Amino acid sequence: MGSECDVDWGNGTSRRLLVQADNLGFSLTETYVQPGSESYLRYDNHQEVCYCVSGSGSVETEDGVFEIKPGTLYAPGVGEPHVLRSQHGMTLMCVFSPALHGSETHLLTPGVHSSY
Repeated sequence: MGSECDVDWGNGTSRRLLVQADNLGFSLTETYVQPGSESYLRYDNHQEVCYCVSGSGSVETEDGVFEIKPGTLYAPGVGEPHVLRSQHGMTLMCVFSPALHGSETHLLTPGVHSSY
């Protein structure tokens, strides 16, 4: 932590490993979700795919609540509201397309889906 690649996204941290300036067309992040957090999210401008590498949590969509544990992959649709929760913390590897600029953060308000 502590470099321009490390971003506090609201309920954890995101290490931006690949960003728009890398000219690959996608971003790769290592995202830590802090224990006890509940994040109302929606990505209007990006497709996101997340793979859990450690810890556990859940993602809630209009289709239900789904457990996340190591080896779980989830990919909400563009603009799909979802709620990410973790009681004990978890680490996700996330791909965004198109690529993030790198400094994006969420404005988290309970019950309101934050987007970038």
